[in-house]
Amino acid sequence: MVSPTEQFTRIWIQVLDRRDGSFLVRYRLYATYTDLHIHVLLKGKHVAKSPYILKGPVYHEGCDCPQPSGSVWEKNMHCPESFAQITRDLSLHPSVDPDQNAQEIPKRFGQRQSLCHYTVKENKVYVKTFGEHVGFRIFMDAILLSLTRKVRIPDVEFFVNLGDWPLEKRKPTDKLHPIFSWCGSNNTRDIVMPTYDLTESVLETMGRVSLDMMSVQANTGPPWPEKNTTAFWRGRDSRQERLQLVKLSRAHPDFIDAAFTNFFFFKHDESLYGPLVKHVSFFDFFKYKYQINIDGTVAAYRLPYLLAGDSVVLKQDSGYYEHFYNELRPWEHYIPIKANLGDLLEKIQWARDHDEEARKIALAGQQLARSHLMGDSIFCYYYKLFKEYARLQITEPKVRKGMELVEQPTDDLFPCSCDRRMEKDEL
Repeated sequence: MVSPTEQFTRIWIQVLDRRDGSFLVRYRLYATYTDLHIHVLLKGKHVAKSPYILKGPVYHEGCDCPQPSGSVWEKNMHCPESFAQITRDLSLHPSVDPDQNAQEIPKRFGQRQSLCHYTVKENKVYVKTFGEHVGFRIFMDAILLSLTRKVRIPDVEFFVNLGDWPLEKRKPTDKLHPIFSWCGSNNTRDIVMPTYDLTESVLETMGRVSLDMMSVQANTGPPWPEKNTTAFWRGRDSRQERLQLVKLSRAHPDFIDAAFTNFFFFKHDESLYGPLVKHVSFFDFFKYKYQINIDGTVAAYRLPYLLAGDSVVLKQDSGYYEHFYNELRPWEHYIPIKANLGDLLEKIQWARDHDEEARKIALAGQQLARSHLMGDSIFCYYYKLFKEYARLQITEPKVRKGMELVEQPTDDLFPCSCDRRMEKDEL
């Protein structure tokens, strides 16, 4: 990657071989460059319609230079027209009254739960926290700051639940409060966002996070025929069924390799559930054909990464869901197993007996992850959610008493000069 206007370009490049004939190449820019040329060379010759020229300035991640027009940004990002989960979640809220919510939600949830009250005004982020355990606020701050550096967000005011469990348990016929959460469930009404884990892996790609949706695709283990035909699982004891899984593994080691890396929630009984084992690199999971996905305290947030590999996922039926679960189809993207794991051995046997079908399911799951769970989709999802939610507001979003400005990070080493034209947003 070179820029004709710059003698030196500070760009970190990583080539990821997906081992299916395709490659991912990702770039981390440490400055803003004009008219970047991307050269794809094989034995010194241009291939695949190379060179590609990115016209105009290309801004680095830390550059606070939002596109004034949301519709232009969505078009450039190839965002879908809509997301089914957003439509479903917001259908329960014909209108939203920020003034009323600012009074009622802290009274109802503020003492017992960990909440953030956000207002985005003039594309600046303001926040007030409620409750003791608000450390996870860093993930929400980070996505809001990153998004507002890229595109102008409509003025919007909302509450984010920082805990694991969704909060709004009222029936749809009762007065519902709009609460944004990272996980939903069949008996709650929270508005679901991509998980903090997936969000961070997008924001920190090629940074301090080594596990993300791209790195997984270059570390999917041996080819399918050479993978171990045992079903694999590692994790901690955050749910009764996980104890059951480890017991099943001890009884049927030829079918299941499942063990705890940490004991925290239940009494540690070595004779039943031990011994504890060392952490295994996530990439080593893919030495196994069959990946077991079982809920933890809520949905198991590793599912996107398991799907992105090329092993087949055996997913427990669950009342919890993430923002993309309604795109998933049993027997198409994963093999379903009962919530009580009663048919797990039978399903592993089915996969062994129907190897080609199991492989097709693995590839369909992988394709879904590649098309729906990469960084561009995550940014699109957040932007669409804030935009659609902002349209429901019937009173003006305000910077409330006690809110503080969330500052954009400053980086004198990598200055940013922004020359966006102030286009009128068509929306």
